[in-house]
Amino acid sequence: MSREPGEIKILNKKEIKLILEIARKQWGCELGLDYAWLEKDDGSIFLMNKEFVQLDLQKLRVNSYGLYFGEIKNGSLRLSIEGSQIAGKLATKNVLELSDEEIDKWLHGEELKTDYPSDEFVIIKNGNDFFGTGKVKDGKIVNFIPKGRRLK
Repeated sequence: MSREPGEIKILNKKEIKLILEIARKQWGCELGLDYAWLEKDDGSIFLMNKEFVQLDLQKLRVNSYGLYFGEIKNGSLRLSIEGSQIAGKLATKNVLELSDEEIDKWLHGEELKTDYPSDEFVIIKNGNDFFGTGKVKDGKIVNFIPKGRRLK
């Protein structure tokens, strides 16, 4: 069933289980999040309080839904900064610890050189803080920090 552009779908347990399985494979984490999971037609995933699903959405004008968790594309999950903060503390693999100098470059939107052994999404970490995900490709980490959230 196709959706109208921008339409939000409330995910069922089977669809949520698929996302949790992707997170388990990519980062070795057991999320077990007790939220309402929503998906936009572009693959963007949002988390909300479960009471949200009881509302009549036809009567509401909504600019955005809940917390932007990440995006599903080609069977992979790219976490938002907030999504990385949720999953990062539970992740057991594909977490890349950056130095203070590297994290400064990352927050300015730069791509970083790396010798990381696989071409996967990695959670970016510095100390106890998480800063989103990057995609390892051709010896560098592709930066997905939105321009509006980068340091100037």
